[in-house]
Amino acid sequence: METSELLELDRTLLWHPFTQVLTAPEPVPIASAQGATLTDFQGREILDLISSWWVTLHGHGHPAIARAIGDQAGRLEQVIFAGFTHEPAVTLCQRLTALLPHGLRRCFFSDNGSTAVEVALKMALQACRNRGEDRGRFLAFDGGYHGDTVGAMSAGVSSHFFEAWRELLFPVDVLPVAATWLEDEAVEAREAAALARLDQHLDQFGAQTAAAIIEPLVQGACGMRMHRPVFLRGVVQRLRARGILVILDEVMTGFGRLGAPFACIEAGVSPDLICLSKGLTGGALPMSLTIATEAVHQAFLDPSIDKAFLHGHSFTANPLGCAAALASLDLLLDPACAQARARIEQRHRTALARVVAASPRAARLRIQGTIAAFDVVAPEQGYGSELDARMKRFFLRRGLLLRPLGNTLYLLPPFCITDEQLDRAYAGIEEGLACGFSD
Repeated sequence: METSELLELDRTLLWHPFTQVLTAPEPVPIASAQGATLTDFQGREILDLISSWWVTLHGHGHPAIARAIGDQAGRLEQVIFAGFTHEPAVTLCQRLTALLPHGLRRCFFSDNGSTAVEVALKMALQACRNRGEDRGRFLAFDGGYHGDTVGAMSAGVSSHFFEAWRELLFPVDVLPVAATWLEDEAVEAREAAALARLDQHLDQFGAQTAAAIIEPLVQGACGMRMHRPVFLRGVVQRLRARGILVILDEVMTGFGRLGAPFACIEAGVSPDLICLSKGLTGGALPMSLTIATEAVHQAFLDPSIDKAFLHGHSFTANPLGCAAALASLDLLLDPACAQARARIEQRHRTALARVVAASPRAARLRIQGTIAAFDVVAPEQGYGSELDARMKRFFLRRGLLLRPLGNTLYLLPPFCITDEQLDRAYAGIEEGLACGFSD
C-alpha cells in the first residue's frame, strides 16, 4: 500500500488515542522495527526512546520472543480460562511469584494495565465485604495515573485527565506525595509533611478505608515524578498499621525499569496486591496480571458463589501472551540485561550532568534506573501546550521518538539501546534546549 493511500484511509477510518484529531499532525506510518529503531515507509529510521509507550523491554522484533509466540501458536493459541488451564500460564505465574515479595502468590490475568488496576480495586473492596468489614473508601496519591477504566480513572482523578467523565467516577481520597529530584535539599521536610497529612487522614478515615493505591517510586503519566524508597516505606507502614490493603501499580515500574526486577523490591516494601502489564510480554502482546496475597485470596473462599470473584476477560491468560512473557522473563533475568540497565542509568547520569551545565532551562533532574527526566523551564505549561507540540515536532524531525509529558522531557528506552544511540538522543536534547525547540 502506498503511503498516501494508507494515510488517507487512516484519516477516514481510524481514531487515535490521546489525540485531538482536528489539530494533530498526520501519524507517521511505520513499516518495521528492530531493536531500538522504527523504520517508516520511506526507509527513515526513528530512534524509539520511550519504548513505544513504555512496553518494549528488550527492543522491537526480538527473535527469542517472536520464536516463542510462533512455537506456542502451533500448539495452543487460545482456550477459555474459566474451568480450563494450560502450562504457559502456570509456569509464568510460578516464575513471577518466585521473584516477588513473599506472600504474593495468587495470579489473576487480564488484558491491560487499566484492567489490572480495576481488578485490584474490585478485589480489595470485595475482600473487605466478604470478611464483614465496613470499609468502602479508597485512598490514592496526588498526580497518580492508573488507567482509563472507571475505577482506574477514579483512583487517578488527580491527574486531571478525566474531566469529561467526572460524573462517572466514584469518590477517592487523594493525599500528597513527596516528589523529589536530584540535589533536592528540602525533600525530608516535604516527606515529613506528606506523612503527617497521611497520619491525620488515617486518624479520621483509616477504619473506613479498604485500600490505597500508589505507583511506587515513579508516577509516570503525571510527569515521571519520583519519590524516595524511605517515603514509600513510611506510607506502607502507616497503611498496614490501620489494616488497609496496599495496592502497588507497577504497570510501568515493573520488569527492571527502576533497577530491581520490581519497584517494590527496589523500595523494600511488600504489597497486598500488585498490578503488572506493559513490559510483561516484552511489549509483544497485550496482557496483564493482578497478583494478590494468599490472605486476600482466602477472603473469597466460601460455598456461596456470591463471595467468588465474578470477573473475567475473553482472552484471560492467552497462551500466546504467556509464551511471550516467559521468553521476555528469560531475557530480563539474563545477567547481560542487568548490566545493560546499569549502563543505561550511568549514561543518563553522565548526560544529564552535561545538559544541566549547558542549559539553565533544564530543571528538577531525576533518574531512577533506566528512566531519566527533567522539566523544561518555559512560560508555556501543561499537556497540549504549544511547547509540548513544538518539542514533539522538533525531535521527530531529527528521527527521535520523544513524547514529552507537558513540560517534562523524559527518556525510557528499551534495554537494548546502545551508548551511541543514547548519545544521539542527548545531543538532540541539548540542541533543542539551546534553540528553544525551534527550527
